[in-house]
Amino acid sequence: MQQQPAPILPQRSLWSRGLLMLLMGLAYQLASSLLLCVAIVQFVVVLALGAPNQRLKNFGADLGLYLGQIAQFQSFAADALPFPFADWPSNA
Repeated sequence: MQQQPAPILPQRSLWSRGLLMLLMGLAYQLASSLLLCVAIVQFVVVLALGAPNQRLKNFGADLGLYLGQIAQFQSFAADALPFPFADWPSNA
């Protein structure tokens, strides 16, 4: 039994994906910087109040899901485009 070769993406589709990968790479950098800011603010909130802010906690979790979606798209593990081409991921 022979294995079927993986289908090759059409050249135009591959170039479009390459452009989208560049854009999503920029979005990843921006989102990871934002996550760092959220982590710092959350740390200060916990120092000051003794408990984490629930909204920041939820946003940080959603941002982590978003970063994961971008990583899956970048590595060809998923074909689905992340936000802003799809809904914002929600941990709820």
